[in-house]
Amino acid sequence: MNSRSKRLIRSIFYIHRSSSMFLLYEYDIFWTFLIISNAILILAFLIFGVLVPIRKGPKKLSSYESGIEPMGDACLQFRIRYYMFALVFIVFDVETVFLYPWAMSFNVLGVPVFIEAFIFVLILIVGSFYAWRKGALEWS
Repeated sequence: MNSRSKRLIRSIFYIHRSSSMFLLYEYDIFWTFLIISNAILILAFLIFGVLVPIRKGPKKLSSYESGIEPMGDACLQFRIRYYMFALVFIVFDVETVFLYPWAMSFNVLGVPVFIEAFIFVLILIVGSFYAWRKGALEWS
């Protein structure tokens, strides 16, 4: 090996070593937190599995209703309308969450962000008209 190839190999390993050291020093708190939190979680599940007795019986398998004897089946079917209204509420609630910071910094962001927000609101309006036409917002 000549000196030029040795210098090239040495520079490659030097760059690799310095970049890996940079990454380790940059994220060591994150990795430490991640490892410790996962260790605590695994330890809690192991202790729970060892210490808790397993008892099965009709009382244990019945649904709990604040000390009152349960009446009927615990699994009730809800109408899909409840879920549709909840979904529409969540969509417009998330819309508000996204539009509030935009409205607070409208003067700084300028016209391109106004156009993006207008397109965002337009898509939501078209979606709500579609849901209205399909009868998703009818309670009957």
